[in-house]
Amino acid sequence: MNEFRLDGKVALISGSARGLGAATAETLAAGGAKIVIADVLDTVGKETAAKLGADNAMFVHLDVTQEADWEAAIAAAIKRFGSIDVVVNNAGIETAAFLSDCTLEDFKRTMEINVGGVFLGVKHAIRAMKPGGASGRGGSIVNISSGAGLKGIMGLGAYSTSKGAVRLLTKAAAVECGRLNYGIRVNSVHPGMVKTEMGAKTLQDYVDLGLMSDVASAETAFAAAHLLGLGRPQDVANGVYYLASNAAQWVTGIELSVDGGVVAA
Repeated sequence: MNEFRLDGKVALISGSARGLGAATAETLAAGGAKIVIADVLDTVGKETAAKLGADNAMFVHLDVTQEADWEAAIAAAIKRFGSIDVVVNNAGIETAAFLSDCTLEDFKRTMEINVGGVFLGVKHAIRAMKPGGASGRGGSIVNISSGAGLKGIMGLGAYSTSKGAVRLLTKAAAVECGRLNYGIRVNSVHPGMVKTEMGAKTLQDYVDLGLMSDVASAETAFAAAHLLGLGRPQDVANGVYYLASNAAQWVTGIELSVDGGVVAA
């Protein structure tokens, strides 16, 4: 069971000041990893890092759309903890609109953060982890996609498009890293509806779009669509933990659905 431990690993998680990212940070830290909380929410991010302890975690400001921020964040992680072994590309936004009403500006912004931000995370993780890189001992990249990246979702066309792109970016990176013998595994995780601030926003968005009469009705409908009901942040964090660990050393290029069965249904 030692292969499930994360002792000696350093993990950077984007968008980890709160919500799913914070739950992932706490879970990986519990497994023995040193954690880099990376977010644009400086105050909350510092508080999240402080909860994990000064010896185990640090905070770095990271706007995932800015390449210089990525370079600085990974450099800071290596300087503080000596390596970078896991990068979880978790930061993202959800845009709700019917396609006929979605503005080009909103569509581009969704792509910039959800796809461009993941691209930069993958790019700079590979640069640091590959042989000859600043860390240079391989590692695991985990990209948070969505069940919406596997099937179309009413009212979430831009979001579905972005998460579908993350799915194939993940596979392309996995192939590249494998064929070039970088020792880097790249996988995607596809959550269903999880009880977070973003999940609550989706419920309200469905009301605002006129698809549901009220939030309670929306929650009931979404829960019924999932074979196992709505998820917890911990459920998704556990999936990320597995892919980050050596227990998944023969796993790359997969899409791990942690979705309560919503895609299967």
